[in-house]
Amino acid sequence: MLIFIKLLLAHLIGDFILQPTKWVIHKEANKIKSKFLYVHVFLHFILYMLFLWDSLYWILAIILSIGHLFVDMAKLYINPFFKNKSIPFFIDQILHVVLIYVCSFYMKLPGHTIELFQEINWSIVLAVVFVTFPSSVIIGKLLEPMSDQINTDHKSLPNAGKYIGIIERLFVLIFILAGRWDAIGLLITAKSVFRFNDLKESNNRKLTEYILIGTLLSFGLALLSGLLYMHFE
Repeated sequence: MLIFIKLLLAHLIGDFILQPTKWVIHKEANKIKSKFLYVHVFLHFILYMLFLWDSLYWILAIILSIGHLFVDMAKLYINPFFKNKSIPFFIDQILHVVLIYVCSFYMKLPGHTIELFQEINWSIVLAVVFVTFPSSVIIGKLLEPMSDQINTDHKSLPNAGKYIGIIERLFVLIFILAGRWDAIGLLITAKSVFRFNDLKESNNRKLTEYILIGTLLSFGLALLSGLLYMHFE
């Protein structure tokens, strides 16, 4: 496990700290002909060796570096086909992590992978999944009869409310699992402060009530998920 942690740390430093924006732009423009693509990969090789600090692992570092090169090249060529640039970015990062995982546990990969899945707390997975998009759909359905009465003439980011709700419910769930009920109160207070100016300026009682009901439903579902997990665990 220590090897995996060291290699992942090396990857994060190489990809996010020691890679200037200039390199990224040059790679996207020149792709396989970009000199910074190969400098970037060589930098990763150096970081792998430094963090492993053992000449016996040089083959592992080379394999990872070559794998990193091919993953990065694939990303550069598929990137233009995606309107949402975050999709190839996350695919790229997932592939890098999988490659690091495979190389770290190559001697006992099947056994370790099976053990890893056996240790997954599926109750937490269920709670986390529930407080994300399923809860958003439930809240949307409950508020649907009221939404027609709300005048939404204010500008807002697309789906911002949905994602704010998902993030806040995840925070509430984490705080419950950590036993930090006081932090939930701080989260509610912080959201109320941010919402106060919008509601004050709109001077719309229906909108205020609508947002309040949605917020209470959101926090209520997150609290219910956390309490049910603690009860049945």
